[in-house]
Amino acid sequence: MTAERVNPPELSPPTGFSHAVVATGSRLLFLAGQTALDADGKVVGDTLPAQFERALTNLLTALRTAGGTPADLARVTVYATDLAAYRAHAPELGRCWRRLAGRNYPAMAVVGVVRLWDEQALVELDGFAVLE
Repeated sequence: MTAERVNPPELSPPTGFSHAVVATGSRLLFLAGQTALDADGKVVGDTLPAQFERALTNLLTALRTAGGTPADLARVTVYATDLAAYRAHAPELGRCWRRLAGRNYPAMAVVGVVRLWDEQALVELDGFAVLE
């Protein structure tokens, strides 16, 4: 895939995301929402950063198994049950993202939700990628 990250100077500088991504490739990969589930289907991690790391790891595992890389991500949506906590942990979450997925940020949104499918889940990530 080739991806052009577009960040117009008229918009506020993006931090940890791109305003737009122009992706060219031949296959679209839709990634289901991933929470901090372990291989046994149990939510692991008692903190938002711990659950974010596991959810991102799960998303990237699905991506890589389907033949993609983090640079192929065109869009990711983060669903958080506590937006204030998400904002408070944003620097730590950003370090986690860079460590696991690098600095090729997709277009992103963070959405506050009342709860997720698993009541213990604090965060969920889904998205899509464009593959060659």
